[in-house]
Amino acid sequence: MTPKSRVYLTTPIYYATGAPHIGHAYTTLLADALARYHRQRGAEVHFLTGTDEHGQKIQEEASRREIRPIELCDEMAERFRQAWSDLEVGHDRFIRTTEPEHVAVVRALLERLHARDLIYEDLYRGWYCVHEERYWTTKDLTPEGNCPDCNRPVREIEEKNWFFRMSRFQDDLIRHIEENPGWIHPENRRNEVLGFLRQPLGDLSISRPRTRLDWGIPIPWDEEHVTYVWVDALTNYLTASGRIHPGAPEGEQGFEAGADESWWPADLHIIGKDILTTHAVYWPTLLMGAGLPLPQRILAHGWWVVGDAKMSKSIGNVVDPLELRSEFGVDAVRWYLLREMPTGGDASYTRERFLTRYDELANILGNLASRVTSMVVRYRDGALSKDAPSHALDDAIDRTLAVYHEKMEALRVHEAFAAAMELAREANGFVEAREPWAQARDPKQAEALDETLASLLRVLGVLAALFHPTIPAKAELLAEAVGFARTPTLDEARGTSPGGRSVTKLSPLFPKPERG
Repeated sequence: MTPKSRVYLTTPIYYATGAPHIGHAYTTLLADALARYHRQRGAEVHFLTGTDEHGQKIQEEASRREIRPIELCDEMAERFRQAWSDLEVGHDRFIRTTEPEHVAVVRALLERLHARDLIYEDLYRGWYCVHEERYWTTKDLTPEGNCPDCNRPVREIEEKNWFFRMSRFQDDLIRHIEENPGWIHPENRRNEVLGFLRQPLGDLSISRPRTRLDWGIPIPWDEEHVTYVWVDALTNYLTASGRIHPGAPEGEQGFEAGADESWWPADLHIIGKDILTTHAVYWPTLLMGAGLPLPQRILAHGWWVVGDAKMSKSIGNVVDPLELRSEFGVDAVRWYLLREMPTGGDASYTRERFLTRYDELANILGNLASRVTSMVVRYRDGALSKDAPSHALDDAIDRTLAVYHEKMEALRVHEAFAAAMELAREANGFVEAREPWAQARDPKQAEALDETLASLLRVLGVLAALFHPTIPAKAELLAEAVGFARTPTLDEARGTSPGGRSVTKLSPLFPKPERG
């Protein structure tokens, strides 16, 4: 597989009314792991995350707290920034939808659609969910008359709105999905979207009257309406790409095809499955309407559940990843989230499963690292000769690298990291089979001991590179212990002889936690 030279990855922007939780953390860490993987392969990466700061929920929460909406947004944006810093997320851009640049891009996009006769004014009558900020028809509601997404009560509303002619692009979108089977991952999510599109597709209300909602981006040609929060939010991907230049003359704003040095189109939108329709229907049709390329791929992952219930603040079963971090360390949290959830599926959080995954790190990877570095220090004073043979485990390394790359490119991230752990497990088996402690007692096996230790050091270098996307801090400690100045790339680790490097004894990477 030829590595990409440039990669643009995005998370959703998170709504600025609630604190970061394990669901937010998983999405962001998944993006971070993929960003680190592509950087390791030499790509220039643009990794975007941020906060969604307009809409009725923001306005109502700020009113409840008796503060201005922007004050609430400032507070929550900082909480998300700090959370990602605490979890060692290496994003390149943190966007806020209250930024002047973003406001200008949203208005430019709306003007583009309006100029192409894709926006019209009409009366809307129906049911509205404040929490989801979505309209529903009567047939959409639950038997109890609640929102089908969050099961909260809805409001009956009649008002004039501006509408985008989304229905005009239904056939084009179906054709795109059918001609690009991997555009939506996993396949069951693709099938959901196609099923949705087999029904008549209505037009999309893109505005809200300021008499009801004032906290939003004004519609350029109608200051009495603000932009629907989802249109505003989705456009952040375009803003952060640098594609659109609102202040440029007509024809030079970036909507036209041709030479383009921006990051657009995104290589991968990473989202939760609950916002698949907005990303796989609303967003591409808006882009089609504006004449812009579609994102290359959409990954819709599952939910974290506790027992049988989706993790939800309203239910009170939300797990704070920062609390787990304070007890077990950042890398243990990162490993659990990325290893436990099948990419694209659901996963159940329990403390028992967390401890099982922690033990995996401690007993397989951590144990291997400690025993190998200890033996090199003990038997060879911390360095092997430069000509020490080190290829006894090359077949295992090459098999692992092939699977790892295949799974990462296929967005089966949990399986890629499982392959990395399997290599550590195989190396532990190699230690037991070779018995270097016995080789060290027999002067006739000095060369065999050198090969054993050198081969294991090569594996540890490769493991440091393999685990870097998920446990970067511990991977760096491991790399430094086996003589690298920094965490190597996979090619560097595979191709560099471990002989001659200074090895230091490594303390346990993952100390045994107290069992409560």
